[in-house]
Amino acid sequence: MRKSISIWSFYGNWNLGEKLQLAKSAGFTGFEIDLSEDGPVNLKSTAADLKAVRQQAEKSGVVLSGLATGLYWGNNAGSAVPAVRKQALEILKNQIRCASALGIDAILVVPGSVGVDFIPGGEIVPYHLAYERAQDFIKAALPAAEKAGVTLCIENVWNKFLLSPLEMKAFIDSFGSERVGSYFDVGNALATGYPEHWIAVLGNRIKRVHFKDYRRAVGTVDGFCDLLSGDIDWPAVMRALNSAGYAGWVAAEMIPPVPFYKHCPEVLIHNTSKAMDAIFALGGQK
Repeated sequence: MRKSISIWSFYGNWNLGEKLQLAKSAGFTGFEIDLSEDGPVNLKSTAADLKAVRQQAEKSGVVLSGLATGLYWGNNAGSAVPAVRKQALEILKNQIRCASALGIDAILVVPGSVGVDFIPGGEIVPYHLAYERAQDFIKAALPAAEKAGVTLCIENVWNKFLLSPLEMKAFIDSFGSERVGSYFDVGNALATGYPEHWIAVLGNRIKRVHFKDYRRAVGTVDGFCDLLSGDIDWPAVMRALNSAGYAGWVAAEMIPPVPFYKHCPEVLIHNTSKAMDAIFALGGQK
């Protein structure tokens, strides 16, 4: 497995180049970048912009391992509002475009939400309609993904949708394409289940992995915590990943509501790297 870190883990006032260098100095070989409103990769990024970002990463010696986005939270692909669904599809098409230009072969996709507790007043969508719209959403973008060689990786998130590994498996398989897979988040699975069970069910459908830790007793987004300080059964997770034959990128995603480290936030990056080394070692990986 290869060690990466999400751009969302950086709380300091650093530019992209400084984040890449910090990731490299902490021992990460990969960097998960995001598509955002105004970041280095955004909806208006030109081919020249994306070429510059790719060259910057190559110069740093860190591989761009994946492309995430938080834009789906405000643009629900399962919404009852056609204009919102249209915007979600534009976001997905831009992810595919940007990933292809950046040399990234897998993107994180949230195909729709039934409800989101951390978005006050957010739309609540009937489950069966969210499912139908999510399928339409993926189908609409799949030809472009297949042409670009980019896999649409569905993440298990707190969206009250695709709530079990069996349902996630069936959803992925319904498209009959190798370009639809799973972006499996270990920490997100713990609130309602066991990540090792998800891994066993999803198997080779898993194309990317997120590492987060979580404290069940908290029960909210405040429960996310430093790796190895929560309730994840890391030996079981590593056994499951090894049994599934997973050897791809694993990105640490340290995104609590408030920073873990109010001072010297660079320490979080180094500590996360050390924790990932220890977790990997539990699975026999040096």
